[in-house]
Amino acid sequence: MSELPMLNRKLLEEKYLGTPLADYPAEILNYPERVIQFGEGNFLRAFVEWMFHKTNKAGLFKGRIVVVQPIEQGRVKNLNEQDGLYTLLLRGNQSGKIVDEREIIPVISRGLESSTQWEEVLKCAENPEIEYFVSNTTEAGIAYRAEDKLTDTPPVSFPGKLTVYLYRRFQHFQGDPSKGMVIIPCELIDRNGDNLKKIVLQYAKEWGLPEAFSTWVDQSNHFVNTLVDRIVTGYPFKEAAALEEEFGYHDQNLNTGEIFHLWVIEGDAALSERLPFHKVGLNVKWVDDLTPYRTRKVRILNGAHTSTVAVACLSGIEFVRDAITDESVGKFLQDVLFEEIIPTLDSDENELKTFANDVLDRFNNPFIDHKWFDIALNSTSKFETRVMPSLRRYVEQNGQLPKKLTFSLAALIALYRGTEIRNGKLVGMRSGKEYFVQDDSDTLEFFRDNWSQYEAGQQNIEQLVKNVLNRFWADFTTQNPQLVTDVANYVEVIINAGITPGLQKCS
Repeated sequence: MSELPMLNRKLLEEKYLGTPLADYPAEILNYPERVIQFGEGNFLRAFVEWMFHKTNKAGLFKGRIVVVQPIEQGRVKNLNEQDGLYTLLLRGNQSGKIVDEREIIPVISRGLESSTQWEEVLKCAENPEIEYFVSNTTEAGIAYRAEDKLTDTPPVSFPGKLTVYLYRRFQHFQGDPSKGMVIIPCELIDRNGDNLKKIVLQYAKEWGLPEAFSTWVDQSNHFVNTLVDRIVTGYPFKEAAALEEEFGYHDQNLNTGEIFHLWVIEGDAALSERLPFHKVGLNVKWVDDLTPYRTRKVRILNGAHTSTVAVACLSGIEFVRDAITDESVGKFLQDVLFEEIIPTLDSDENELKTFANDVLDRFNNPFIDHKWFDIALNSTSKFETRVMPSLRRYVEQNGQLPKKLTFSLAALIALYRGTEIRNGKLVGMRSGKEYFVQDDSDTLEFFRDNWSQYEAGQQNIEQLVKNVLNRFWADFTTQNPQLVTDVANYVEVIINAGITPGLQKCS
């Protein structure tokens, strides 16, 4: 146990207000509760809370956040022990310079546990000042659960909880249209607001709630679709002791993330005046359609990861940042982005290049130990959603296969080379050392069986590649028979000569 005093409001007021760690007035600690948030994890505290805090510092929002722990396990107890306070470190590359920001974030007023304080959560629905509802309950959170009931205290599902919360508000304010809420889900699923609203209306119907309630939910509440983007690395276990000595206090809620941030919100532009994040320089965009932004993120950020992951793993590069400075892999990554992915997108070219350069800055973050083999998880399905759309579009535009993206597919097949599954992972070999590939069991068994047939001389590389491509991308392979030949040639070089000669061949 640390001998340093624990961060709390008393310590903040007595020692830190007005210092670089807390350069804001005391009044910011007394703003009224205006936001309720389901989810108290690292991401929201480094993203949403940080943004509301920035807006509070500028005097443009003047509100605090009640955070609700939606499941039994969570951080609310620790947050309440520190009066909602925590230190946030945001670090990384920005325009070629290292940025290292740290600040005590005071925007959380209190935390509630839904499993034991459900009535207190519902009391928040009766507060007219709490107009905004934010959530991040993981991608699986926005899901229908047939067993949930209105009388559950609380329902298990997040949409069930929200339905009960909104019904309490509807009843308390007697259906007043002006008491509808702005509901801002941050879960990483497509059309998150639309999907959440659909399930709430489904519960309202199944639970036999008044038609007037469904009308109020539909017409008086704003369910917005969002796209969030920031890498949040959470509690810095390796650095925590040294940081606490530097700060002079113990902080069990210490949180870290990257400098880059983007929040795209698809909703009524008038809402941006009520939530004026953009007026304090935050990268928050209110748009009519977030589809281009989602496509950009998936194709460029996620696509860069997935098209490079097998190349980096086979090259023996452990961390993402080290690939940026590697002569061969770094060039491959940049060529993929600027020559084969960006030209297939329809958005403004300058914006795309700016975003891509931001991505490279993010990848080169010296403060984040992002391992390529962690990114390699379920690479076959990721390749389908993140890389194949660029590959397909490139062929449509140019009438030929893109060399780098085709090579990345070959590297993926070579990465999945193994004849043994151990503890649910495919065992591969690189420079005489084992590595482990994680994917669903059917996929791993498929690769094991095909590579076993190759090792036994029962099929050659071209047959193996054809089997793989027909399993995962049969339609594209049929339309582009050259794909089998090109991928097979690259695989042959990779497994016989190594990844570096392979990269030279596709340059």
